[in-house]
Amino acid sequence: MQNKINLRRRAGDVLVAKGAISKEQLDKALSIQQSEPEAIRRRLGSILVDDLKIDHHSVMKEIAAFYAFREIDTDKDSISPDRILAIKKLISDLSSDLLDEMVHRKVMPFKVEKGTLIVAAADPTDPQVSVLVAQLNAKNHEIAYCRIETIDTIITRVYEKKNEFLDLLEEIEYDEDSFKETEIDEAEIDAEINQSMLNSLVEGMLVEAVRLGVSDIHVIPGINNTTDIHFRLDGKLFLWYTQTGVKPEALSAVVKDKTRNVDRFERDASQDGFIQRKVDNHNLRFRVSIMPIVGAEFERKFESIVIRILDDRQVITDLSLLGLQKQAHTDFVKAINKPSGIVIITGPTGSGKSTTLVAALYSVINPAVNVLTVEEPVEYLIKGARQLKISDHMTFDMAIRGILRHDPDIVLVGEIRDLKTAEIAIKLANTGHLTFSTLHTNDAPSAVSRLFKMGVEPFLIGSAVNLVMAQRLVRKLCNNCKEVYEEVPVELAKVVGFTDEEIANTTFYRPVGCDKCRKGYKGRVAIMEALYFSKEIKKLIFNSGDDIDEDQIREQAVSEGMLTMRASGRDRIKAGTTTIEEVIAITVDD
Repeated sequence: MQNKINLRRRAGDVLVAKGAISKEQLDKALSIQQSEPEAIRRRLGSILVDDLKIDHHSVMKEIAAFYAFREIDTDKDSISPDRILAIKKLISDLSSDLLDEMVHRKVMPFKVEKGTLIVAAADPTDPQVSVLVAQLNAKNHEIAYCRIETIDTIITRVYEKKNEFLDLLEEIEYDEDSFKETEIDEAEIDAEINQSMLNSLVEGMLVEAVRLGVSDIHVIPGINNTTDIHFRLDGKLFLWYTQTGVKPEALSAVVKDKTRNVDRFERDASQDGFIQRKVDNHNLRFRVSIMPIVGAEFERKFESIVIRILDDRQVITDLSLLGLQKQAHTDFVKAINKPSGIVIITGPTGSGKSTTLVAALYSVINPAVNVLTVEEPVEYLIKGARQLKISDHMTFDMAIRGILRHDPDIVLVGEIRDLKTAEIAIKLANTGHLTFSTLHTNDAPSAVSRLFKMGVEPFLIGSAVNLVMAQRLVRKLCNNCKEVYEEVPVELAKVVGFTDEEIANTTFYRPVGCDKCRKGYKGRVAIMEALYFSKEIKKLIFNSGDDIDEDQIREQAVSEGMLTMRASGRDRIKAGTTTIEEVIAITVDD
């Protein structure tokens, strides 16, 4: 065991010596590694890449060299059509299970060289790679290191992941004449479910949404027995599939049958539940919201269904990876490391508030503190926190009242909903507890007004709150296809707040669209307005009397270095990360 630790340490020292990582990053990675149970302890390279977000190639090429794996020269062995054809032949006789696992591990047969099968691996130190390669039945083989980008390119061109549920849909034959009756007949709907194989559609929908990185699925009933299924990707909805010739009620019934905590036969009330599934060997949770709606066919009982995909692989646990801009990051870290007080994140649904809060919690959780969360519903399991379960027996209000008796050090209140919740959050902050919560306001200064209008006294707001951060998510330009504007949209730039001098010194980009993105955008990034409660800000609030002056608070905060939402957006535009149009669409005037 000690030999393994020493070997890991030596490999890490090589990375530091080669300049791939710093000494501090190595120590942090080794600390993470030692904290993990031995049975599931990850390799050093995995932690550096996955947790600390170090460049994969910078780390793995040095680790591979340390363990004497040669690197495939991708310039010499370019991924030509002939090479792809040869690789397809090499994998043609492999079982689907073996091939799926090789794709999952980023391993692929690359070529035969002097009677030896060369196998390319993104991480040749993974013990499972040897196990997989042994199943290839090659007389002689050699595992070599290959850039992960090259492996991904090969996989994309030689391997198509089948969605077996969607494949089944091609076999469906519909008899539209049998679906003309509009009165709900449960027996008929049961028959229709079996006949149309809607189970395959729903399962395929869930699988495909996860693989595409979708955040939400919308199932919307239409006229003449049609149902539209929309996916939300990077904040925008697009039509994924239209089911025709089948009653929308039948599709709704299938979703309900798969959803826990809902009644299939209830069509006149809103319902909330969840689905659990394993997709590509990963357990996922889907939060389901069902609401009755009015359609053009008034006698029908239509329901709208929205499914939120909760994929814990997307959870950010390292605060440095949130992408907070310099001043916001400094103020945020200062606020969450105070022993007490409230940190409030504001913004509309889908603005990344939960992501920010979870990252903040992970940065302050340790075995010496009792961390409690009150959320409705709980979206992600947080390691090291006790997440209170909301139910008919313990409502949100009951949990909030009881939390004070549960000896907390740090508390996450999912949302400040009313004066009662606000008063308890204030009490927690003023009795030595660090508290996190969310609020729905357009910007940071208006959160102060909102608390005041709820009935919280200004002196309590000023004394309890550490920081309010408003945030939005803007779509990121695809680095593969973005283009420089030939003619800068000057008027639009001025709307966002650019000066003539800034316009002259800024390179503006526009979306184009390619096979690696959707309409020129890929992924999202936050813009934020972090209002730190300095002595001057607190003084303004204490002296506000019966009226909170948001403009005065904003002006003071800006003079202390706070970026407004649009100023934050301008920084993203200057960095070539997003577009003027995105920032305008997602922000209000400063």
